[in-house]
This record gives sequence, C-alpha cells and structure tokens, in this order.
Amino acid sequence: MNEWLYGDDGYYSSFKTIGKEGDFYTAVSSSRFFGASVANFLLKLINEDNSKKDGYLVEIGAHRGYLICDMIQWIYSVDPTLMQTLRFAIIEKHPSLIEEQKAYIHSRFGNDVKVEHFSSVGEIKTDYAFVVSNEIFDAFSCELYMEEKIAIVNDNAISWVPAPTDMIEWGKKHRLTKGEIAVGYEEFADEFKNLPKCDFVSFDYGEKYIRNDFSIRIYKEHQTYPLFDENLNLKDFFGNSDITYDVNFAHVIEAFENSGFNLVDLKTQARALIDFGIIDILEQFARVTTQERYISEADKIKTLISPTIMGDKFKMIYLSKE
Repeated sequence: MNEWLYGDDGYYSSFKTIGKEGDFYTAVSSSRFFGASVANFLLKLINEDNSKKDGYLVEIGAHRGYLICDMIQWIYSVDPTLMQTLRFAIIEKHPSLIEEQKAYIHSRFGNDVKVEHFSSVGEIKTDYAFVVSNEIFDAFSCELYMEEKIAIVNDNAISWVPAPTDMIEWGKKHRLTKGEIAVGYEEFADEFKNLPKCDFVSFDYGEKYIRNDFSIRIYKEHQTYPLFDENLNLKDFFGNSDITYDVNFAHVIEAFENSGFNLVDLKTQARALIDFGIIDILEQFARVTTQERYISEADKIKTLISPTIMGDKFKMIYLSKE
C-alpha cells in the first residue's frame, strides 16, 4: 500500500484533484461550512481558555489548503483581533504540495495572512496548538493480516506469508484475526510529544472496534472496487487510483494515549458538526445572502450530515493534552 500511494510512481507522487473532477469527495471539498464549523469549535475553546488565543492553528494533510483557509476566514469574520495573536501552519513534506498550498492561500488572502510550513508537528515551538486533519488516518499504510499471515503482492497477484512476530502479538492483544493493521500511528502520535498543550480534532471513516474483516478498497473516478475482487486486475489500478480502508479508532486512541493525550470525544461527523454549530452558521448566512445561495449551501451541508451520505459513516475524534 505504501508503494501504491507514496512510491516514486504512486498515486500521491503528484497533485490529485479532489471533488467531482477527481476520484473521490471529502467533507472539505463539499462545503466551506465544514471548516467554519471546526473554527467555531476552536473559538469556543479560546473563550474557555484565553491563553489559547496565542497558540497555533495547524492543519495536517491539507491538500491545497482549503480547510485551514476556511477556518481562518471564519475566525476573521467572528473575531478579527485573533488574527493578531493566532499563528497558522500546515504540516507538509512534499515541496510540490507546499507550492500549491502557498498559491491557494495567496489567492484567498493575498499577503494579509501568513501560513507557515513544517514537515512535522514536532518542529512547532508553542505552548498550545489546535491541530485539525480530515481523512488522514485512512491514508496511512497498512498490512493486511489474516490468521498470523500478511499479504504480499507479486506479479499483481496477492499471496500470504508468515507475519512478523510483533505483528502476531499485536493481533493477539487486540483480538484481531483478519483485517488491516495500520502502520505508523505510534510514530505519528510521538510527533506531538513536544507540544505542552494540544487539542487534536480529526475526521475519518471507520469504527472504534475491530470487526475482523477486510475493508480495504480502491477508489477511481468515484467508483469503488474491493481489493479482493477476483475479477480485479491490480495492474490496471496500481498507482493511478486511491486505495484506502476503514480506520480502527481504538488503534488511534491507544497510540495517542501513549503520547500523553486523553480521548475527549468520538462521535459521528453529523453529531460533531451540529455540536460545533453548523446549523447556526447556516442560519447566520441566510440573513445576509439570497434565497438561491442559501438553498445551495443547505444542500451541501446535507451531504456532510445526512446519515446516508457522510453523516454517520464518518467520525470525529477529539483528543486533548493539557
């Protein structure tokens, strides 16, 4: 999976379009109200603890930078004074993406907003950071594990070999006999250790408990293909399509708790966005816009919170370290 996504000829080796013209949608590409809602939650935290106004707002896995820009826009509209105290940053390792992000941020704000770039959360020096990500944990590589064996691919065919001892022990500890084991959650969580205080909010699809089955699948042009479909020719998809799996949130929680975090909340995306105030934001928008634009934005929000679209399948996890 790592080679498929991040190898020299991998899917993410070049910039990918998200949305109607790409292979899949995200909540961020569906509506700017998604970012506004998360920013609204940050404003609530700042109101509860004024010291947080001097911290960083950080996005990880920013693609072009839509989410952090939507958050900055909402913060400015609600409390412009925070633009003088908050600092903004994106975690990004790929130079080509950094240039895409800088260009988009400039198109939104000109030279009025500075967004720093770091290659790791551990590089940020601050007493407090509010960190946000969308669909990042499903993008970590994984091993396909079944009855103490792992999958390998030779000549575009999947076969099984004995799993490493530490992976077998992990499977026994978590009562996993069949499914995906994410690789890298622990190292990722360790990057946060240098932050004295941090609130981390992330959205992704998955469940809290292991279900002992495979969820790994391919996305191409908004079509879904199960990886183990016997009619699937992997050669046709390798490197030119997205591959993903359902997140095991218990694994995420365990990794972050070992790095000093506490789980504050895990709920559906619909419940989280409503709690963050997305309906109130829409009502405020209705008072200053046309009926046509209001209806358009309301339809986009339905995509985010409808149980049959994104609302229940996607979850929001909120982890905090004081």
